[in-house]
Amino acid sequence: MKKNLLLLAIVVLLAIIPLFVQKGAEFGGADGEAEVAIGEINAQYQPWFESFWEPPSGEIESLLFVLQAAIGAGFIGYFIGYMRGKHKEG
Repeated sequence: MKKNLLLLAIVVLLAIIPLFVQKGAEFGGADGEAEVAIGEINAQYQPWFESFWEPPSGEIESLLFVLQAAIGAGFIGYFIGYMRGKHKEG
């Protein structure tokens, strides 16, 4: 139990410390950074395709990303639980 609490505390600290170390920093995604880097390498680069739907706001985009992550985590958790139960059964 102590080991789990220690690991949880470490995870929480790893999530919170950057917010205090880099005050006022903009925590953006890798997509924007990649676009800037590609533009520096080749200013004439044209994307191969465009998105067929652009979310109306950043909040909706974040919501969809979190929903996708939650569904994936639920599936993985279900699979691990199912396999563990199957292993204990047999």
